[in-house]
Amino acid sequence: MAQQHTKSLRLRLRYRFDHLVAGGTAALIGWLALACLAVVIPASTVLVWADRGAPATLSGRLTAVWVSVGQTLKIGGAVGSPVYVLASVTLALVALLFVSTLVSLITTGINERIMALRRGHSTVLESGHTVVLGWSDQIFPVIGELVAANANQRRSVVAVLAPRDKVEMEDEISTSVAGTATTRIICRSGRTTDPTVLARMSPQTAKAVLVLPPAGETGDAHVVKTLLALDAAVPGPGDAVVVAAVRDTRNHLTARLAAGPGGHVLCVDDIIARLLVQTARQPGLSLVYQELLDFAGDEFYTAAARGLAGRTFGEALLAFTTSSVVGLLRGDGSVVLNPDPGTAITAGDRIVLISEDDDTAVPLDAAVWVEEDAIVTARPRTPLPERLLLLGWNRRAPLVLEQLDQFVSPGTTLDVVALGGETTLHTSPEAAAVRSRLEVSFHSGDITDPLVLAKLDVPSYDSVIVIGEAATGTEAATGIDAGTGTGTDAGTGTDDRTLVTLLHLRAIGEAAQRELSLTTEMSDDGNRLLAPAREGADFIVSGRLISLLMTQISESRHLADVFEELFRAEGNELYLKPVSDYVRTGREVAFATLVESARRRGECAVGYRLRARAATGPDFGVRLNPDKRERIRFGEHDWLIVLAES
Repeated sequence: MAQQHTKSLRLRLRYRFDHLVAGGTAALIGWLALACLAVVIPASTVLVWADRGAPATLSGRLTAVWVSVGQTLKIGGAVGSPVYVLASVTLALVALLFVSTLVSLITTGINERIMALRRGHSTVLESGHTVVLGWSDQIFPVIGELVAANANQRRSVVAVLAPRDKVEMEDEISTSVAGTATTRIICRSGRTTDPTVLARMSPQTAKAVLVLPPAGETGDAHVVKTLLALDAAVPGPGDAVVVAAVRDTRNHLTARLAAGPGGHVLCVDDIIARLLVQTARQPGLSLVYQELLDFAGDEFYTAAARGLAGRTFGEALLAFTTSSVVGLLRGDGSVVLNPDPGTAITAGDRIVLISEDDDTAVPLDAAVWVEEDAIVTARPRTPLPERLLLLGWNRRAPLVLEQLDQFVSPGTTLDVVALGGETTLHTSPEAAAVRSRLEVSFHSGDITDPLVLAKLDVPSYDSVIVIGEAATGTEAATGIDAGTGTGTDAGTGTDDRTLVTLLHLRAIGEAAQRELSLTTEMSDDGNRLLAPAREGADFIVSGRLISLLMTQISESRHLADVFEELFRAEGNELYLKPVSDYVRTGREVAFATLVESARRRGECAVGYRLRARAATGPDFGVRLNPDKRERIRFGEHDWLIVLAES
């Protein structure tokens, strides 16, 4: 009962206080004045009566009480005639009102300024910084790679503009990005499609501007509008490298027009489809690209010729002991990968190479380490038709079929298993396309159903490709096109089905006691860590891959041409070839020997992969850009990583 009474009394007091506050400013001031007097007057009376030096008469003590009250409330406490006392109190109240108003105005101004800063509406006064426009899951790997790229600089700045709360952005970045070292992250809140807001980021003095595609069906349209707003904010050609990304190939040309001649626009669907096909044909290639695109390892740089002018490209291959030469950046800005070894290097050329950092590309001749007696002549290999299996179907699938038709040998067959009616699959425009090398068969089935997978005899296929596919009804319910990566949970839904499929494929491989040649597409890098697959398996994670590509190009605009050639069927691309085609196995040889052997075949050797370490992290046997003096004992089943003509 006592507790209930106490609770009831507390509620009544709270109710009366709420009613008092709701009465308005005048009522609140009056009650506060009464409450103050109710405390100050009794306290002043006690002080006077307790003072041994207080006046003896009652009038004297009352006067002393008045003086104490006046001094406490800062209203003077003057003693004299009534008119004098009234005038003194009036002046004190006027002064108190004036000072209080002044303090209130100053406090309000400071609070407004603090709130404006917290809202992120102030101008970024920086130069040589990197501007990131937009917000998506790609923001975290982009910032992480920019921090790694700027690790050897004393001071660098990354400015982020997105239509989100500034404090929330800063909190998410600090949580997801482990340490920013010498890089300072600045967040600003605002619409990226507003030229006035964009101008606050000082894009005219930036070294690079990255435009991220936001989630949602209108993500590509938003990228185009942002590029147009950027052009309006910075009229005329600027020095900044502009890099953007769109998902749908149909929007690629529009975005390129909006970016202008100096901009670089990546098409997510096209790049992912190309990498899926290349990796399916070259197991382990995804690990090579991961190493090349990640600033934590070795990546592409350009270096001055430094005495190589007048010499040939073939001679330049052994001119850098700790870097791997792969091409030339001509004086007119064009990039030539793996030119003929007899190509002459001019004074205006720069060397395109793979190195640990831009300051480690130091010329040092490695020709003395070549062992002629270890070089062998490659055995002729006739390309054979293959049996391929594609599990799943999404917007990128037609691009995968198109790329496969360009890469595979004539007579290669592809079985496609996906949701949807078999009649619909056969009558689709993608199925009706004429192909010169690839024979495609469509089959309807749920790739997450173990019975469907068991009927396919998966171990009999030379290569299996798994791509993201939404479950029946998911697209209609969420408005998501499977595999587009748009919508809040698009990647999560398709990745969930992919994980289930991988679980069944692992069981099939274990039952057959055979390691399946498997290439998997995923949207979320976090889901890749959950994938039930062997260590070192090939995964193409679309979001992370595009983030790494954008960051690489933002640091060097010429790399856009390098990656464009690497990803297309024509020209040069990376291969993993049997090392036994280049040197004698079972004996130690310097890596310079493999570079020379590859040069004689018109190729650039850039690394190797050891089969014995293929399932052991963190490198899974991949070694890019080894020191040419390094001696390695290769086995019959090891691979040499080369850049060669397709």
